[in-house]
Amino acid sequence: MRCFLSLLLAVASLLLPVSVVYSGLPRSFLSLERVIPLGHQVELEVLRARDRARHARILKGAVGGVVDFSVEGTSDPYSIGYGLYFTKVKLGSPPREFRVQIDTGSDILWVACNACSDCPRSSDLGIELNFFDTASSSTAMQVSCSDRICTSTLQSSGTECSPQINQCSYTFQYGDGSGTSGYYVSDLMHFDMMLGQSMIANSSANVVFGCSTYQSGELTKSDKAVDGIFGFGPGALSVISQLSSRGVTPGVFSHCLKGEGSGGGILVLGEILEPSIVYSPLVPSQPHYNLNLQSIAVNGQPLPIDSAVFATFNNQGTIIDSGTTLAYFVQEAYDPLINSITAAVSQSANPIISKGYQCYLVSSSIGDIFPLVSLNFAGGASMVLKPEQYLIRYGFLDGSAMWCSGFQKAQEGVTILGDVVLKDKIFVYDLAHQRIGWTNYDCSLSVNVSLTTSKDEYINGRKRSASSSQMDTLTNLLPVSIGILIAYILVFMES
Repeated sequence: MRCFLSLLLAVASLLLPVSVVYSGLPRSFLSLERVIPLGHQVELEVLRARDRARHARILKGAVGGVVDFSVEGTSDPYSIGYGLYFTKVKLGSPPREFRVQIDTGSDILWVACNACSDCPRSSDLGIELNFFDTASSSTAMQVSCSDRICTSTLQSSGTECSPQINQCSYTFQYGDGSGTSGYYVSDLMHFDMMLGQSMIANSSANVVFGCSTYQSGELTKSDKAVDGIFGFGPGALSVISQLSSRGVTPGVFSHCLKGEGSGGGILVLGEILEPSIVYSPLVPSQPHYNLNLQSIAVNGQPLPIDSAVFATFNNQGTIIDSGTTLAYFVQEAYDPLINSITAAVSQSANPIISKGYQCYLVSSSIGDIFPLVSLNFAGGASMVLKPEQYLIRYGFLDGSAMWCSGFQKAQEGVTILGDVVLKDKIFVYDLAHQRIGWTNYDCSLSVNVSLTTSKDEYINGRKRSASSSQMDTLTNLLPVSIGILIAYILVFMES
């Protein structure tokens, strides 16, 4: 009886509430790191140049349990190197570790091959670069021309077939002159999966990824070199799409990027649950995460902006992109936005132009004088930005702190929301239900992650459906039932 009682107590202890709750499909966890080192000073023009190169690639079009990625950030008030996150992935048999940049603006996971020409051999980021070798992995297989993956992607301008060697290959040529080419490989990706209440198991799954044999332009430079790019876009070849289509992970991933203090955050292949999350539907049939931005308000006052400038067609629309550093608005929205912010602080801050960028000299807390900015999306979802989420501190001038706007004027017709406004928020990319959700959040705190993929989660603060509520009730009553059972057994033993 004592053994039986011990077993019941052990079961009951497993059912006690924890900070992260899992149920249903398993999830896996990996780690993310900041590309730009802590405390590293970066000029605004450098960030804009990097974003311009990236946006040229975006406008060319994309080619071709819970997994957790811990995130590193920066708390240095003089560092403006927001964005450029990377994670470690393990590929092949035996597993080999690669550092790859996280990018929600592209689909393909690719790493440099050992035969890569013009690939950087060292990185100024203080990391050792690795190269994938198909001959060294016992589970690696090159994707042939007849493979369904290859035939389904041949419609993409970046995928081609080499019949002489029966090899499915790709060429990504970017608008900034850089590019990469290589061939597709199928091999194992290894990760830790959350199977339940803090239970972690080693797991692996076959994924198709690129093995790059050539790089050019910016990709050849060592100043920010990593082993490759991890595309989290909505396309069929993204890892999240591959794994979710086979039921390995759900069709949803989430991130929370910490912008204050010591930095950090989390990225999970799963859904972070938070009651205050609001959702806006994705624009269908788009290669990127396009949302319908409808209006912008400053301190609750709508700006005189024609909503047509945000409409999605051709090279126009609004994109959520973690690979972009700043936030870019079309001129028809940028000018009234900056003018309204400047007018709101005219009595408390000195507006200046520094190196061509809108900045402000401030002698007090920006939270006390700068207005809230609301980006209002379809579905009644608003993204409310505090001053700390759109201003970047950039040293001192004449004894005052200089804060520069993270809002920039877009060179094309696309509004792109980058990390400067994405930080300090939970973001949920729900591919299964074609929506994106967000809420302000302290990303240093633990999060609740669902292992279910049903439609019974919060939508813009509304209650869950009846089926979900019933399941929650049963889940909450289970520990109580166990406790009653244990008490009954104890009384029986006393008798």
